[in-house]
Amino acid sequence: MKVIRKALKPMSISLAVIMFLICTPVHSVVAAMVGTETVMDSARGREAREYLHQLLARKDLQDAIIAQGIDPMEARARIDSLSDDEVIRIADQIDQLPAGGGLVEFLLIIILAGFIVLVVLDLTGVTDVFPFIKSQR
Repeated sequence: MKVIRKALKPMSISLAVIMFLICTPVHSVVAAMVGTETVMDSARGREAREYLHQLLARKDLQDAIIAQGIDPMEARARIDSLSDDEVIRIADQIDQLPAGGGLVEFLLIIILAGFIVLVVLDLTGVTDVFPFIKSQR
C-alpha cells in the first residue's frame, strides 16, 4: 500500500492542481453590437477636442490664459482630461457665444431706458427736460 501511495502522490498533486485551475472563475468576453450613436459621439468628441486645441494654439488666447495665471500646457492637459460629452458641450457653448459683441447693444438699451424715464418724468411734471412735452399738471 505504501508503494502505491508513493507512486500516486505526484499524480494526485498534479490532478489537484488541474482541478483547482478548472474550478477558478473565468471571465468570458461578451461581444455586443456598437451603436452608431456611440461611434458618432466618439468622432464628434475627437473633433471638438481638436477644435479646442486649435483655439488654444492661438496667440491671443494664450496671452489671455497666461493673464489669468494658467499655464497653456496645463490648459491643454485639462482639455485632454475632459470626457467627450464635456468637450462637446464646451465647444458648442464657444460656438454660440457672441464674438466681441454686446457693448453697443447694452449702451443703446441704457440710453433708451434713460430717455423713457425722462419722458415719463416730463409727462408727470417732475422735470422739464424736453420742451416739446407738455406736462399733465
